[in-house]
Amino acid sequence: MSGKDGRWVIWPASIDAERSRSQGRSVSRRDAVEKPTVDEILVAALEMGLQAEAERDKHYPKEWWEKPGRVRVQKKGPKAAMVKEIATRIRKRRG
Repeated sequence: MSGKDGRWVIWPASIDAERSRSQGRSVSRRDAVEKPTVDEILVAALEMGLQAEAERDKHYPKEWWEKPGRVRVQKKGPKAAMVKEIATRIRKRRG
């Protein structure tokens, strides 16, 4: 999803290896990471030189009862490539 303010919304579910595509994962399972956090996504986006902001009080729409938060990231190129790069950076940071 994109907002009118020029930012993408990145949910932890988008890169969570434990989720299926129908549950919200948007990268391949090989590129995904296990149980990513909003803080990890925020750090990865900032490392990429993007303007990013964590919103920890947001509910994931497909699972409205959970409150994992989200990260809003400036649009810079295709969203799919950006999300994949964020997941790669999180994997590298974890070692």
